[in-house]
Amino acid sequence: MDNHASLRANVNLLGQLLGDTIKSHHGQDFLDKIETIRQLAKSARQGNQEDQDRLLSTLKNLSDDELLPVARAFSQFLNLANVAEQFHTISRSYEQQAGPDPLSQMFRRVRQAGLDDNQIKSAVAGLDIELVLTAHPTEVTRRTFIHKHVQLNDCLAALELDLSEQEKNTILARIEQLIAQAWHSNEIRTHRPTPVDEAKWGFAVIENSLWPALPAFIRQLDSQLQQELGISLPLDAAPVRFTSWMGGDRDGNPFVTAEVTREVLLLGRWMASSLFLNDIQELVSELSMSAANSELQALTDNDNEPYRALLRRLREELRETLTYLNAKVQGQKTDARDLITTTEQLRAPLELCYHSLQECGLGLIADGLLLDVIRKVACFGVHLVKLDIRQDGDRHTQTLAEITRYLGLGDYAEWNEADKQAFLLNELNTRRPLLPRRWQPSADTAETLATCRVIAEHPAEAFGIYIISMAGAPSDVLAVQLLLKETGVDFAMPVAPLFETQEDLEQGAAVIEQLYQLPWYRGYMQGHQYVMIGYSDSAKDAGMMSAGWAQYSAMEKLVALSAREEVKLTLFHGRGGSVGRGGGPARQAILAQPPGSTLGGLRVTEQGEMIRFKFGLPKVAIESLSLYASAVLEANLLPPPEPEPRWREIMEQVARTSCEHYRSLIRGEADFVPYFRAATPELELGKLPLGSRPAKRKPNGGVESLRAIPWIFAWTQNRLMLPAWLGAHIGLERIIAQGDKEVLVKMHQQWPFFRARLDMLEMVFLKADAGLAAYYDSVLVPEALRPLGVRLREELNASLELVLQLKQETELMSDQPWIKESIKLRNPYTDPLNVLQAELLKRSRQQGDIQPSLDQALMVTIAGIAAGMRNTG
Repeated sequence: MDNHASLRANVNLLGQLLGDTIKSHHGQDFLDKIETIRQLAKSARQGNQEDQDRLLSTLKNLSDDELLPVARAFSQFLNLANVAEQFHTISRSYEQQAGPDPLSQMFRRVRQAGLDDNQIKSAVAGLDIELVLTAHPTEVTRRTFIHKHVQLNDCLAALELDLSEQEKNTILARIEQLIAQAWHSNEIRTHRPTPVDEAKWGFAVIENSLWPALPAFIRQLDSQLQQELGISLPLDAAPVRFTSWMGGDRDGNPFVTAEVTREVLLLGRWMASSLFLNDIQELVSELSMSAANSELQALTDNDNEPYRALLRRLREELRETLTYLNAKVQGQKTDARDLITTTEQLRAPLELCYHSLQECGLGLIADGLLLDVIRKVACFGVHLVKLDIRQDGDRHTQTLAEITRYLGLGDYAEWNEADKQAFLLNELNTRRPLLPRRWQPSADTAETLATCRVIAEHPAEAFGIYIISMAGAPSDVLAVQLLLKETGVDFAMPVAPLFETQEDLEQGAAVIEQLYQLPWYRGYMQGHQYVMIGYSDSAKDAGMMSAGWAQYSAMEKLVALSAREEVKLTLFHGRGGSVGRGGGPARQAILAQPPGSTLGGLRVTEQGEMIRFKFGLPKVAIESLSLYASAVLEANLLPPPEPEPRWREIMEQVARTSCEHYRSLIRGEADFVPYFRAATPELELGKLPLGSRPAKRKPNGGVESLRAIPWIFAWTQNRLMLPAWLGAHIGLERIIAQGDKEVLVKMHQQWPFFRARLDMLEMVFLKADAGLAAYYDSVLVPEALRPLGVRLREELNASLELVLQLKQETELMSDQPWIKESIKLRNPYTDPLNVLQAELLKRSRQQGDIQPSLDQALMVTIAGIAAGMRNTG
């Protein structure tokens, strides 16, 4: 494991400095206790039962005063381990061992396949990746801690340099300061963030990481293209763009109002203006040349420094715009004018400068900072990110029903699908307004219409698409388009149905086919259809294996249908960070999709803590963007094989059997809900102030109304990881029982989709721990419910053995030593937090209203285990 020596060295360094901080605050005896617990956990992991018993005894006998500092010690160590690991992926030592970058590897595979240059050029020209940043409540780390972690990363990078002893000591002292700052700060937010807070967090990621990373990534891609094909990217190339749900996703979140959306749009423009102003200021400083083409000379009245003259004008317009936006954000009046309102106003003068420099033989200068700024304009624009709007389809139905009832036309919600479509198409084709003039709508309807009016107030380039949750019929899509028309939206905003339950996924292609047959709709969509594929709710509805096949089948049908109808199809993947929500390595996930599914571009959500892990540092962001670009190009140039007919039959069987088993337990087992709430911290999760969105769609609902994130979060905490594997084992076992084990082995070897399923299960099993889950049961679950826990753990172990059989391996992740090392490194710190959490839950439930320090300790264990697992929901 020499590859990981530098990682372990950094983990040890940060851990030692944390120990020094703890010692200075709590004394040597307390530090010794922490170290004893860590050593016992490490020994227990290696199978020492005596040390396991001592570990449990030590943690159970902690006094109330000791619980919080012990929890904090292990939680903060896990955060530091994450810092060291994230840095390791961009460290010098890792780069020396890692081999070629993802783009180089992709070009090598494409060349080996014998593809000609024109095919590759065409694929590059069509490269279209849209990453959608969402504020799903899975980021447990406070922004103040994230900021300290970024600074720690910079310090670790500095330590790699050839430093004098004094310089090294200065950096070590700074690391110790940052660790001490974190130790003396509260890990848990005191207040739940608002949707505007979430948007500001997203903008901060762009400002600090993606703003410098994006042009660097495009340069890297451009360099590879010149090396491989002798071509360059166009000046305005935007192979990757960013969209946001922060401030636009109102599905089940009553705090995302029309006013919030308006404010977030304003803040996005303010941030973009500020960032571009900084860049333009730097260009004014750099572009002091006098040689210019006739167009630039004419525009600047033959100024001796024409580039500066033009850019100073742009700078002043940006300054006045920023003053105007600043006043608007603060609700103040101003005489400043809103001058820069379109991306074209930025693009035109910058491109004029670029072409002038090229014509004057100053291409070296043109291709410097100026080119980077032009590409930022192409990718970010004056709005920084496009904003998606998402709402539940039932809200649109109820809005139209309220209107039709008021007008005496009947109740739209009660009509059949044919009548709904006839009404909607008639209204879409008429010039007569539908909305009554003197009418007082209900609060929900008024809010829905107000959101549409906010869209009408802004240009098309401010928005991405409008997503309809729980869409199940063509009328769901037409209803949104009618509401947009009636509120004055004068551009064709793309409307995407979100197919997220098993049933909706199965019917999705039929819904889109009906829409394609409508002449009005064909005119509206202008040859481009977006469809969102739901991963979280489909897995919660039917189990991971069945949902995975439903998603694959839906995509396959949609791709074939759109190709037949000559419609460009962009599939939008609503993936989360965890396996139970469609997460997993990005490249593997893309290559596991049906052939042709990325030809219309890739649109995918990046959620919660995954934004930080993938894009939180500029170097990490460049690597992530390269990974996405190389995977999409490879999927389009070397598409995965079509599954053999027998494979399809087997997957149908596996999906059906696993779904039946999953639902029989989740819905049919009388003890399941009481067991779930006893064995996990599901009810206590509500105390953790994560995202702005409520944990449940319906406040008084049961497990069925629980969002997919807290559903998975709860099972991750007690290490059973149930949603990520339940049902898969029974489905696969049935196939083996009928004599088709060799077919499953072949599917794993030759079909990327099936291999990805097994790899995801394998990763889950490495993080799961039946022993710890059993401990939760022994402490928290009533005697009568414990047999269910025994059954589930037996199934977990049987599932693990089955996956190893099919992968023909003797131990988990034997082909992924990096992931294995990462989890192994964390276990001695995560395990004590699990034991502590069970003890805290027990004390909490016995006492009812517990002491604030114990409540705080419970929250710290939740955050710490999330850090140890590397994801929450």
